[in-house]
Amino acid sequence: MEVLLRARHVLPITAEPIENGAVVISGHRIAGVGRFEELREKHAGEVLDLGEVALLPGLVNAHCHLDYTMMRRAISPQHSFTEWIRRINALKRSLDNADYATAIVHGFEELKRYGTTAVANIESFPEVLHTLPRPSIRVWWFLEMIDVRHRATGEETIEGALSFFENQPGWPGGFGLSPHAPYTASGSLFELTARAADEMNMLVTTHVAESREEWDMFRHAKGELYDFMLKLGRWMFDCQPGRTPLGHVLAHGRPSSGWILAHMNELDDSDFAALTAMPPEARPSVVHCPGSHRYFRHAPFPLKRLRQAGVNVCLGTDSLASTLTLSMFDEMRIFARREPTILPAEVLQMATLNGARALRLDAGCLEIGQLADLITIPFAGNSDEIHDSVLEYRNPVSWMMLDGQILAT
Repeated sequence: MEVLLRARHVLPITAEPIENGAVVISGHRIAGVGRFEELREKHAGEVLDLGEVALLPGLVNAHCHLDYTMMRRAISPQHSFTEWIRRINALKRSLDNADYATAIVHGFEELKRYGTTAVANIESFPEVLHTLPRPSIRVWWFLEMIDVRHRATGEETIEGALSFFENQPGWPGGFGLSPHAPYTASGSLFELTARAADEMNMLVTTHVAESREEWDMFRHAKGELYDFMLKLGRWMFDCQPGRTPLGHVLAHGRPSSGWILAHMNELDDSDFAALTAMPPEARPSVVHCPGSHRYFRHAPFPLKRLRQAGVNVCLGTDSLASTLTLSMFDEMRIFARREPTILPAEVLQMATLNGARALRLDAGCLEIGQLADLITIPFAGNSDEIHDSVLEYRNPVSWMMLDGQILAT
């Protein structure tokens, strides 16, 4: 059966807003987009009038740590990134698997409440997945991998990760690999990750060039993070003059279009040149987390140069250990205020279509053939105000559809 959804405004993302618009849903996918009067003549199925709302694609959160949902306001801003690492590690030692499972469930509820239909989640405690109910949204579980203290070889770490994916429930979304960051994952682990991802067609995500301390560690072999990791027993031979954090990842991981690089705040000319030199279809995506970026007081995010390099830039929330909400509306609003030259429509695209592209998901825009992941927010104004209104929206969404099924909100 087909269902014709009518709304005061439809936001396709890849085209101009449509006043008195409609979207045809057939099964799990979109079968038509246009003006209501025109589509009503062609489709004789059920009509559902959503009223005075804006109908748009569900939001895509391209970087999140749901394990830490209980840490909202638990860590006040620290004097350094390294001190924050010490603080969160101490908090993690005080929690157990039941705490993390509860946190993940609450995270799902908050994401859904504020219009997220797909999320990339970094999972540090994969054993809790067997205790979770079926997620109500699409989730990509990226298994976090760390071999900083050589407790396990890179081969053992990868084998453990791949065995984890066996016999997992068929939840909406998928699974991927996440070597944590250049300072916690060896070059060997990045190499093995790239090989496994290529062989199994899996996505990869990693934190890269997040802080000035990470930059100093690799580029200058000094600084607070360098000293901290040295005391932990990390090998430090890969920290040498001229090497950047991204350079480390590029040398070992060979990132491609299936990679999502989180943060990317500390880059130099050689990094941008390397990204530009990649074939356009092989460049990794980059995810920026505005709220977390503000919390840490990082260097300005190099949006302009990343876009000039042809990189797909999307948005995420990071964890509640470094931001206040899991609302992508909040992230869009923070970003827009820090980047006033970027149009609101472009910001919305970063939170929908760009994130979907990073996850290889047929969603993020309203086009024929795309998955029917949709949300609405109340809106009765003019179409020239609609993108600004979306970015300023602060309440739970009024209606949601996932995979062609209407969900309770």
